Amino acid sequence: MPGLILFNKPFEVLSQFTDRGTETKRRTLSDFIDKPGYYPAGRLDRDSEGLMLLTDDGKLQAQISDPKYKTPKTYLAQVEGEVAEESLARLRSGIELKDGMTRPAEVEQIADPDLWPRDPPIRVRKSVPDCWIKLTIREGRNRQIRRMTAAVGHPTLRLVRWRIGDWTVEGLQAGEWRSSE
Repeated sequence: MPGLILFNKPFEVLSQFTDRGTETKRRTLSDFIDKPGYYPAGRLDRDSEGLMLLTDDGKLQAQISDPKYKTPKTYLAQVEGEVAEESLARLRSGIELKDGMTRPAEVEQIADPDLWPRDPPIRVRKSVPDCWIKLTIREGRNRQIRRMTAAVGHPTLRLVRWRIGDWTVEGLQAGEWRSSE
């Protein structure tokens, strides 16, 4: 049976075990997980939070991360402004980005979710409202959710990956992980 770890990646943590980027040491997966032989099945941007899956099985890693398998990934996005139905409809039909059309997304506006606090918190502007949307996509382009919400006029302020396939981050605080047995 392949080993699988569900990890709630905190904000500003790299989705790799080592940092080769700068002189200033940034936090990586190795600051939280010490399980030799496990590797990330996909990536999550440094400024995004939430579910990462790590496995010791190469076949499972490919099934989770390769876009050809169309594994659904659900994100909770706090966006700038009040999102109109027209913007949601555009996201549902696919968005033209610089690297081509996205596949249609499942999307809905949701109530503010009960999440762990982000450190540091997002910058709140009194004159600009915000709201939360839930998006499910079946591809994984670089910074795709952020680019999609910006394309419809609602920049993303906070992005949390909530679910990958049948696995969810529910019950894990930022920086916590559990094995899926």
